[in-house]
Amino acid sequence: MKPNPSASSPRRRARSGFTLVETLIASTLGLIAMTTLASLTLFTSRSFVAIGNYNDLERDSSMALDTFSRELRGAQDLVGYTATRLELRNAAGQTVVYEYSPTLREFSRRVGTRRSVLLEGCDFLRFNISQRNPTADFSFYPAASAAEAKLVDVSWRCSRRVLGNQVNTESVQTAKIVIRN
Repeated sequence: MKPNPSASSPRRRARSGFTLVETLIASTLGLIAMTTLASLTLFTSRSFVAIGNYNDLERDSSMALDTFSRELRGAQDLVGYTATRLELRNAAGQTVVYEYSPTLREFSRRVGTRRSVLLEGCDFLRFNISQRNPTADFSFYPAASAAEAKLVDVSWRCSRRVLGNQVNTESVQTAKIVIRN
């Protein structure tokens, strides 16, 4: 008697492959695991890039503020002022111009024809000048002209894009600097 090919013995069933349902379930579980892993990798890489950008912005902001405040404290006098431009005469008698360009998004320093960029990616920068003596509530009287200014208030905000168009890295600085002349 010939064996019936449609009848399967227990031994033959144990050697057979996966059924269609088993294959579909395994594929679905694998797809879920791969999607989760890809999402986690993308989130982690964005986080590392954002932290790196934040550190770069903080370093650049600190260096710019240090350069600006050191030179402003030692200035002989303030020559000119606008909300985005400050012109001073340093201890050597040279005219130094600190200027913010909203179109270039840069904060720069210029002595003569030599220009150096202190900050890039600056979204906002503003100077305010005041007299040295505070009011009763510890705010400062506005200076009517650059010649009577003894206190410079500077504020800026810089940002960078992370992985395309997402803006999430930002550095904000504010300082009140007294001219010591």
